[in-house]
Amino acid sequence: MVATDSLALTREIDAFRRQFEQLSADADALVAPLSDEQFHWQPRPDSWSVAQCLEHLNVTAREYLPKLDEGIADAIRRGAYGPGPFTYNWIGRLMEWVVKPTTKVKAKAPRPFQPAKGRPRQEVMAAFRAYKVQYIDRLRQANGLDLARARVASPALAWLRMPLGSGFATMIAHEQRHLAQARRVLTAPGFPSS
Repeated sequence: MVATDSLALTREIDAFRRQFEQLSADADALVAPLSDEQFHWQPRPDSWSVAQCLEHLNVTAREYLPKLDEGIADAIRRGAYGPGPFTYNWIGRLMEWVVKPTTKVKAKAPRPFQPAKGRPRQEVMAAFRAYKVQYIDRLRQANGLDLARARVASPALAWLRMPLGSGFATMIAHEQRHLAQARRVLTAPGFPSS
């Protein structure tokens, strides 16, 4: 779990912070009891292992964090501040809905977001935790901004810009989706017993 001081954060920013911290804790709890064989096991050649689910989230964070930096910097330059609570436009709500764990929409990850195979567990998990800290750092930078007026570009579709708050919510939903996918690996037929 990431230690943070939440006293000065707005309510929405603090809610996002708690969710990122929970994602980190959930991933640690999921992976801790697994052997290396279980961590890297794939149900089918075209299905991701637990390791690949987490590595996909790492790749996504590497691509998305610079987009968040640009969106935050632009909002600060424009003076796009506001107290909230915020209402997000249909594009932001749609992007979040598409990647939620409960949504049945399936899509293959674009090539730049494909996870590497075989990275050691320690590297994958260290990167996963570090990216949660970086997301929380971006939340602190966005604290006080109008999360509906500030915009962030999608890392997958450069022309698509959504509200900054929707960008954070979409990343959280995307991570929840792939952690749920990783949990399903543990119950797949043939999952190694040790």
